[in-house]
Amino acid sequence: MGKGSMWITTDHPAIVFEDTQVGRLKKEIWDASKEEIDRILSEYGIPSPPELTKPGTYIQTTPRHRVVENRKKNDIVIIPVAATERHGDHAPSGHDLFQVTQLIEGVRRYTQKKGYPVNLVFPPIVYGAHPYHHIGMPGTVIIPQDVVKETLIAVMLGLWNDGFRKQLIINNHGQLWVLEAALHEFMYRYQLPGIFQVFDWHRCVREFFTPTDKTGWETDFIHSAEHETSLGLLLFPEMIDMEKAVDEQGKSFLPGGHFDTSVDPYRRPHRWSEGEGHIAIELSATPHGAVGKPSLASAEKAKRPVAAILRYLTLVIEEILEAFPPGKLPPVEEVTLRSAEEMEPYLKWPEEPGWKPVYSLVKRGF
Repeated sequence: MGKGSMWITTDHPAIVFEDTQVGRLKKEIWDASKEEIDRILSEYGIPSPPELTKPGTYIQTTPRHRVVENRKKNDIVIIPVAATERHGDHAPSGHDLFQVTQLIEGVRRYTQKKGYPVNLVFPPIVYGAHPYHHIGMPGTVIIPQDVVKETLIAVMLGLWNDGFRKQLIINNHGQLWVLEAALHEFMYRYQLPGIFQVFDWHRCVREFFTPTDKTGWETDFIHSAEHETSLGLLLFPEMIDMEKAVDEQGKSFLPGGHFDTSVDPYRRPHRWSEGEGHIAIELSATPHGAVGKPSLASAEKAKRPVAAILRYLTLVIEEILEAFPPGKLPPVEEVTLRSAEEMEPYLKWPEEPGWKPVYSLVKRGF
């Protein structure tokens, strides 16, 4: 890194990090030894058995009085969103669901040890909106995108009403445009102060999914191939049957270089979702459901990107709590068109004297 440079270079010419707290965190993970990566993963309890039914892990599995106690320490809630879709003959159709829940459970374990456990809710979206080229695939359940959007908006409102006004939506499926639309519609419709962010988590740490000698990847990140299968082998190996892995190749009708792959590693003119018709649908080109080479997968390859996203989400949580401790929010009149006086009873903790439920608040927007 040169004097005055905004970038931190690495041993690979295509991988650079911005000279910010985020970039420096990524560089630290990039340079870490395998032993250090294993130590980081162990801090988060990765791998561990799924905790979807474990008492005390999710808001829905925790006695109410403990939910309230936890909220006073940390009023951030993580909302995982996923899909049900074909992930090859070797992997479950709930692959996206278990990727995201295994990761956020690790974040909760870590923050709990530090004394500020982040709050988790059951995934409100387990089927998902889908790009057109998924149409017709057996094992893929497609939900209309308006249904997905309205479901997420309703969940966000209910959580805000319960005092969880800092909401991190962690996406583990190709439906980002729908989630972004939901977030902005929520803001237009209700104009509530808070912190609301959508994370397309693979793209958050895209550098660690790029094929290099350092990462060990041999192919680009594409659906249910080397990368996602490796994540499954690390996070829920009992659900992966590598004997049934089938390598397949998608089909494009136009020259390459225009559309990027799943984590946008090449900075191409188009994201993968910004077009249809130039590629064959999956049912035709990759009928087994893996768009690439799952045979190349290994749990070891997934460790560094998982360590990176765990550390990154932890940083996000810590920075939000530093700027806005539990119960504190951005100024009403600087982030909405509402007045502080109008919002005063709604901003109280639920059920404390003078509190009003947000459902009695007049909607705004178009």
